[in-house]
Amino acid sequence: MSFDPLAEAHRQWSARWPDQADHMAAVTSVMRAQQLLLSRIEQLLKPLGLTFAAYEALRLLAFSRTGSLPMGKMGRRLLVHPASVTNVITRLESRGLVTRSPAPHDRRVVLASLTPRGRALAEEATETLHRARFALPELSQQDARAVIGALHALRVSVNDVETGTDPAETG
Repeated sequence: MSFDPLAEAHRQWSARWPDQADHMAAVTSVMRAQQLLLSRIEQLLKPLGLTFAAYEALRLLAFSRTGSLPMGKMGRRLLVHPASVTNVITRLESRGLVTRSPAPHDRRVVLASLTPRGRALAEEATETLHRARFALPELSQQDARAVIGALHALRVSVNDVETGTDPAETG
């Protein structure tokens, strides 16, 4: 017989605080899912010498029109603290995957720029993640869209995004 610690926590909470049990289970489920997914993604990227944070930075730069972005803008787009961007870019720079330079229009702004090696690695990592269906090979597209919608509603409820179109409906 299998045992689900989250179901047991929900049962215990329901017996003591029934009005809060579902919200506790929702938070705990999201946190556990994040742990599991990050671990699976990191395992896929490890042979390429990347963490998920480093992959996200490379991919963001590869998506940009010029292959360069101000580091402050990168933090806002990646939803991380500026120090996190600095740490990731420093590691990528030490491997020759990105460079840093002052922006031509404002020398106080630091641009991170993708090198050809960085672009090639971003493409290789993206192909790796695509082949593995982002570590969710068993999840149907319909279920993936349901997850997107549910998490969008959660993000709206905590004021992370403005209310509007459900992203699962725009695909």
